[in-house]
Amino acid sequence: MEKLPHIPALRLGKTYESLNKLDVNRHADGQVLARVSTVNAGIIRKDLRKLDAARAALKKFTVAELIEISAKAGEEFLNGTLPLGDQGHTQSADDYVRTLSSTSGLPHNMVRMNMGKIHYALTHMQTVLDGLTRGLDLTIIDKGMGTQGGARCCFFPAAKSLGLVMPSNSPAVNSLWLPAIPLKYPVIIKPGREEPWTPYRLIQAFIAAGAPAEAFGFYATDHEGAGEILNKSGRALIFGDKNTTDQYANNPAVQCHGPGFSKILIGDDEIENWRDYIDLMDISATANGGRSCINASAIVVPKYGREIADALAKKIGPIAPTAADDANARLSGFANPKMAEWIDSSIESGLTEPGAEDMTAKYRDGARKVDDERGLFLRPTVIYCESTSHTLYNREFLFPYISVVEVPQSEMLEKMGPSLVLSAITKDEAFRAELLEADTIDRLNFGAVPTNKISWDQPHEGNMFEFLYRRRALEIGD
Repeated sequence: MEKLPHIPALRLGKTYESLNKLDVNRHADGQVLARVSTVNAGIIRKDLRKLDAARAALKKFTVAELIEISAKAGEEFLNGTLPLGDQGHTQSADDYVRTLSSTSGLPHNMVRMNMGKIHYALTHMQTVLDGLTRGLDLTIIDKGMGTQGGARCCFFPAAKSLGLVMPSNSPAVNSLWLPAIPLKYPVIIKPGREEPWTPYRLIQAFIAAGAPAEAFGFYATDHEGAGEILNKSGRALIFGDKNTTDQYANNPAVQCHGPGFSKILIGDDEIENWRDYIDLMDISATANGGRSCINASAIVVPKYGREIADALAKKIGPIAPTAADDANARLSGFANPKMAEWIDSSIESGLTEPGAEDMTAKYRDGARKVDDERGLFLRPTVIYCESTSHTLYNREFLFPYISVVEVPQSEMLEKMGPSLVLSAITKDEAFRAELLEADTIDRLNFGAVPTNKISWDQPHEGNMFEFLYRRRALEIGD
């Protein structure tokens, strides 16, 4: 019987097998597919003292060379057969799709879509960096100083590494850390419990493309170990729910990626045309199985709220679970059954509060929660809320969930709450000016643009270059 793949810790270039291992299971039936070595906070603390050597390994390359390596890594990630662990196993691109799908619940078509996003970021790294730096001459990063726009400028790294506490919900979130490598930052990664595959494959792709192995740390660890990564890396990204990210909200060294509360807004001038935007609402809510922070979780309109909620429910309510390899699959299974059960019970509890109605109930065949041999799924849910104060307004869950609420246009900015992405369908110049000045909106789309549409030269949550580098005043005497 063939041994299960073992994924070791990667201690800045060296593999490490621990006595303590974590099983990675298939979501549908619990079958163990791999074992991952786990490490404690002490090992991470010890390794983080060696970051000078890790950074020195990257500094041997120019940014231009690392951009080329990133492009090669993109091809390896998308198409290559790469090492899987330390016992001779390898993983083809098709193996990766099947394995990630089986442990995360994402159907194959969504895994491939996410692979495409990562591949694009890696193979268009010059464009990504131009967007992040606003066209900075990247040789300035190599030399430490230079001129831009006729003025002398100097940039220096704000830390020695970038720590990452990754989630399991969607592989494309890994694209956020990719610019760190061409910006000469080692990465220290704690993978998601059900999703070690993507960060590990990306590391192997970078190494195969010529990046130094010393630049990568991969540590499956516990809460204490995650805290060590967040607090000792110098700069770090954390992904999680609001309770998790709120702990670091006031720490400028930690960039938090929590719920997006992304929204679609229709202004007074466009509301009579609301039927033209049902497809936009559909894709904004359901793309990637509704798992992303850029999926719309609310629709805010001045009127016709119930009619809009009903029309959207009629369109997405019938969507049902399918086999993982169905080319038309639109729902993801839940690797953590307790999460699905909590979401379902939270919605049902909210519906007992007056002022909300599940508009999808009459359009789906059976219950919201489906548990069968394919796994555990939640079917799309559209809630009409009479007020933004209702419990179910602007909630964000890991499946296609969206609330619809009526708010007078004059009160929308005050009442609708913060938005990672806001797609505002209005041509009213005065209203657009208000939206442009609102500090509760991170990414703003004007017109019929889905909330999930990403432009790589326009970061939608934080700017990695400004997070990793600081500008210094510099004078040079005769």
